[in-house]
Amino acid sequence: MTPEQLLQKDAFFLGIELRLFWLVALLYAICFVIGIAHLISSKNSIGRALTKGLWITAITHTMLIIFRTWEGMRPPFQTLYETLSWFAWSATATYLYVQSRWRGIHAPGFIIAGIAMAACLYSLLTRSPEIAPVPPALQSPWYEVHVVAAFFAYAVFVVSFSIETCYLKFRTHFVEEDGEAKASLTHGSGDFSRPFGSMDEEFHRWTHRLVLFGFPFLTFAVFSGAAWANDAWGRYWSWDPKETWSLITWTVYAMYLHTKAVGKWKGMPASILNLIGFICMIMTFLGVNWLVKLLNIPSMHTYAV
Repeated sequence: MTPEQLLQKDAFFLGIELRLFWLVALLYAICFVIGIAHLISSKNSIGRALTKGLWITAITHTMLIIFRTWEGMRPPFQTLYETLSWFAWSATATYLYVQSRWRGIHAPGFIIAGIAMAACLYSLLTRSPEIAPVPPALQSPWYEVHVVAAFFAYAVFVVSFSIETCYLKFRTHFVEEDGEAKASLTHGSGDFSRPFGSMDEEFHRWTHRLVLFGFPFLTFAVFSGAAWANDAWGRYWSWDPKETWSLITWTVYAMYLHTKAVGKWKGMPASILNLIGFICMIMTFLGVNWLVKLLNIPSMHTYAV
C-alpha cells in the first residue's frame, strides 16, 4: 500500500471516529435536556427516560472507545483529546452502576450528562483528533497504570459530587411519582424504602462510601505518578503545578474522610468539603493546563496543554 493510500485510509477511519464522537456528544446533550425536564416536572417517568438515555449513550461511547483503541493500536488515553473522552465515559459508566443499585433516583444523571457533554465538546472543539506518535514521557508502563487509577478515582468522585449537589440543591426531586418522599435502594438481597427524613443520612452515606472507595485509587495514582515521573524525568517529585494540585486534591479528600471518621463534621460542612475536593480534582485534571498556558508557567506536563 502506497503512502497516499495509507493517508487516505487513516483519514477515512478518522472521519468515522469523529462522526461517532459527535453522535456521542449529541446523545449526552439530549440526556442533559431530559434531565432539565425531569428537574422541572419532578416526574419519575422522565427520570427513567434520562437513565435509559444514559445507558444508550454509554453503550455508544463504549463503541467509540473500542474503535479509537483499534485505530490507534494503543490505550485511548495518551492525549487530552482522548482523556476527555475517557473521563466522560468512566464517569457515566460509574454513575450507571451506582444508579442500578439505587432505583428511583435519577436526578444526579442530569449533572453526569452535563459534565460528560462538556468534556466531549471541549475535546471535539479544541483538541486535535490526529493519532500522533506517543511522546517519550508517556512511554513508561507506569503512565498507563497511573492514568487508569486516576480516572477511576475521578469517575467515583464525579458521581459522589453529582449526588451531593443534587441532594443539596434539588431535594424535592428525589421523590416517586405518588408524591411520597421515598427512595428505593438495592443492596443485593432486595429493595427497601426509607422515609425522607432518613434519606438525609442515606445520601450522605452514599457520597461518603463513594469517596471512601475512590480514595485508595487516588492514593495509588499519586504514587504511580511519582514512579512514572522518575522513569520519564529522573525524579519522583518536582513540585510541578500538576503534581502540586494532585497532592492538594489528595489532601482535601483525606480531610473529608478524616472528619467523617471522627464524626466532627456532618451534614453541610462535610458536603462543602466534598465539593471543594471535586473542584480541586477538576483543577488537577484541566485547570492546571489552562494556568500553565495562560501564565506561561514552566511545567513538565506540557504534553497535556
